[in-house]
Amino acid sequence: MFFHKELNHYPVHIQKQILHGGVSEGVEQIDIDNGVLRLAVLPTRGMNIQRAECGNVQLKWNSPNFGPVHPSFVPLYDPSGFGWLEGFTEWFVRCGLESNGSPDFSSGGQLVHPLHGRIANIPARNITLNVNEATGGITLCGKVYETRLFFKKLELDTSITTYAGSSRFTVTDKITNLSAHGGEFELLYHINTGQPFASPGSRICLPFNRMAPRSNAAAENLPQWNILDPEMPESEEVVFFFEPAADAGGLCKVLLVNTQGNEALQLSFRPQQLPYFCFWKSRLSDKDGYVCGLEPAVNFPNPKSFEKRHGRVVPLQPGETKTFELTFDIFSDAAAVQKAEDAIKAVSAGAVIEQVPRQDWSA
Repeated sequence: MFFHKELNHYPVHIQKQILHGGVSEGVEQIDIDNGVLRLAVLPTRGMNIQRAECGNVQLKWNSPNFGPVHPSFVPLYDPSGFGWLEGFTEWFVRCGLESNGSPDFSSGGQLVHPLHGRIANIPARNITLNVNEATGGITLCGKVYETRLFFKKLELDTSITTYAGSSRFTVTDKITNLSAHGGEFELLYHINTGQPFASPGSRICLPFNRMAPRSNAAAENLPQWNILDPEMPESEEVVFFFEPAADAGGLCKVLLVNTQGNEALQLSFRPQQLPYFCFWKSRLSDKDGYVCGLEPAVNFPNPKSFEKRHGRVVPLQPGETKTFELTFDIFSDAAAVQKAEDAIKAVSAGAVIEQVPRQDWSA
């Protein structure tokens, strides 16, 4: 796959490469450069996005795993339930589909559902590239199948779309139950940004109706919940759970602003599709994974059994499809950042902040 042509007066480059060396051996990566925005997409890892770059803005994080990691090196069913973490390096990664969240164990201590599920470690099929030379539109598509004989048959049909010269791109996911019997799924998007863009003093702006800390450690961090903390080696992660609020157009827009306030990433999604949101802060040293996560979801990242008891596992009838769309905009000047931030703050009037974890939200 190779494309090189000027579209809308911007040089567009698209190419595929196979990575070599260490745990990256055999990973397929498709690089999209629309003349302004650059994306590194990983079909081998469920069509996740390793990084995105636009001008000086680098959307990535410094994972200690030296990835991207080929799925064959990820021990998903490690008895601890945390084997997924050995492959975690991407900026944009899906968690699901059968389950996500914390590991779930049987009453006898046997692992039932590992951390964050399988979809990020399943290679995609049917990769296609569509370029509209008249409009400058660029769309990369792929399908990922999460199946098990007698149990499930789920299809993720995904597309990543941008335009020549644009600092915007959109991810559209369609999840379909291909089975003749009813199914269910969970889905959470992990959007992980670290240094240098997301550094101590960076902040997020998020419109919400209700928020609660996930843990006691998060409750202690409430006064500065939306500010990235200094590096704190060996510290506990903190997570905050939200019911996101939508603007008049039905969109929730979340802003991650750099320390200087002159650059920002804006994530837009529909709470009608993704009714829950998590903000995750890992305050470790940058050597060990300093990062923050913006996480729209259909459920909170608790063990599946807990989420099912509270009605947050989504049923999917035979042949039924659910669609999810996330749009990313990158702002590179202070005026645009301030305008976006003011619009978001206007949506959050009357938001409720719980001071302690909610028993129906946190396992």
